[in-house]
Amino acid sequence: MENYDVIIIGSGAGGGTLAYRLAASGKKILILERGGYIPREKENWSSKAVNTEARYQAKETWRDRNGKPLHPHTNYCVGGNTKFYGAALFRLRERDFRELRHHGGVSPAWPISYQDLAPYYDEAEALYHVHGNRGEDPSDPPGAAYPHPAVSHEPRLQHLSEDFERQGLRPFHTPLGIMVNERNRRASACIRCNTCDGYPCMVNAKSDAQVCAVDRAIESPNVTLLTGVKVERLETSASGREITRVVAIREGRTETYSADIVAVSCGAINSAALLLRSANGRHPDGLANGSGAVGRHYMGHTNSVLMAVSKCPNPTVFQKTLSVNDFYFGEPGFDYPMGHISFVGKLDGETLKGGAPPLTPGFTLDLMASHSLDFWLTSEDLPDPDNRVTLDRDGNIVLSYRANNEEGHKRLIARLKNLLNRQRSCPVHGHECHQGLFARNLYLAERIPLAGVAHQNGTIRFGADPRASALDVNCRAHEVDNLYVVDASFFPSSAAVNPALTIMANALRVGSHLMERMN
Repeated sequence: MENYDVIIIGSGAGGGTLAYRLAASGKKILILERGGYIPREKENWSSKAVNTEARYQAKETWRDRNGKPLHPHTNYCVGGNTKFYGAALFRLRERDFRELRHHGGVSPAWPISYQDLAPYYDEAEALYHVHGNRGEDPSDPPGAAYPHPAVSHEPRLQHLSEDFERQGLRPFHTPLGIMVNERNRRASACIRCNTCDGYPCMVNAKSDAQVCAVDRAIESPNVTLLTGVKVERLETSASGREITRVVAIREGRTETYSADIVAVSCGAINSAALLLRSANGRHPDGLANGSGAVGRHYMGHTNSVLMAVSKCPNPTVFQKTLSVNDFYFGEPGFDYPMGHISFVGKLDGETLKGGAPPLTPGFTLDLMASHSLDFWLTSEDLPDPDNRVTLDRDGNIVLSYRANNEEGHKRLIARLKNLLNRQRSCPVHGHECHQGLFARNLYLAERIPLAGVAHQNGTIRFGADPRASALDVNCRAHEVDNLYVVDASFFPSSAAVNPALTIMANALRVGSHLMERMN
């Protein structure tokens, strides 16, 4: 059994970024990835293949808290879920790191501050080619200027942005990790297509973990990537204080690996499941779970997609450029956080088939999509210990979750509808669109179901107190000296923006710690 300096399990936002950071160390590093490379094929850009047929999604079944089958919307591949994310790369707000009172309870403080993570946010934004305009977002924390200029709005979204400004808001350009050059289109890898958010990028122009981190890491001769490797359990020494073997299945055979340091980055749900499957005599409730925190406090955000259908068409192709954070921490009359408003990629008739509502006579899904503005709304859910990952008798994942802190989200949806009713450029409001097919308000709001686990976090929280957390401030297990976790499992709270950039920044932070430890 060959020994490595570091084994990294998973190659997504956390694992891939950590591999990139450690590659220059010269240490012997092994990346174990459950999936393979996403094939470059025409189906990458097919709404039917990606959304209707779920061509690239994991083919496995979990269970919910009532024992009902759950087919997770997750992807096992080099680059992890970043291959399919919308590349919106937000920093958490400064106040997100502190204790924050919500309508439904209290969001706990982190054991580090925003200032501790700020230099790593700067570095992550450079590594992942983030485009934006620092300070345009009214809740934006301080930091270096974005490495690339903001991605421009297409006309319909520019008009909407101006409408929002007239209503007293401060809309801003969504920070995006894409390799676009709007000043020189010939030099631009990104072509601003309509299949970015939720799709793999056929031209490798999305700043995912494979393209930006893993592919660069494995250029170093000291870094090895093995694909098609599902890690089953981690085994420890007799004392239980260090991992001695990583046991995995590859091509139907059991293989074992060893390393001085093991970093787990399987996604918050699968990382917790791996530690639970690794229970032994020294760790009877799961590896590193003396606190009972492993698997608990699952958070996935309260997310909704709101489709607003207006009289005039929306010919936007690349829609994910506009955001609103004016209500992130509340508004007059509601002094509690509400959340974040942005756009999803442009919806089409094929995508709508999966959850289409009953339609007004004369509507078709394609016609509806051609007139729609497609919003993504995110509010913070709170860390409830009963929202958790467990295993059934056969070792399969059970994801138990009950929604909480919903009042702010309901108000956010209502607030957005009110803003849209007051548009001037192309009103949604019925009395201003008094003729034609779209002669009344039409809003379709759909809550993202439990299977939508793109924002999973919180199941192996970090903290200073070993009695209440599984990891220390460097994301090392309190009870296992050579075990680290670098995906979103470490989050003690979820905030209300996409977690990807925070995972990346923290992986760089942990990587710097490991560089010092190994020298």
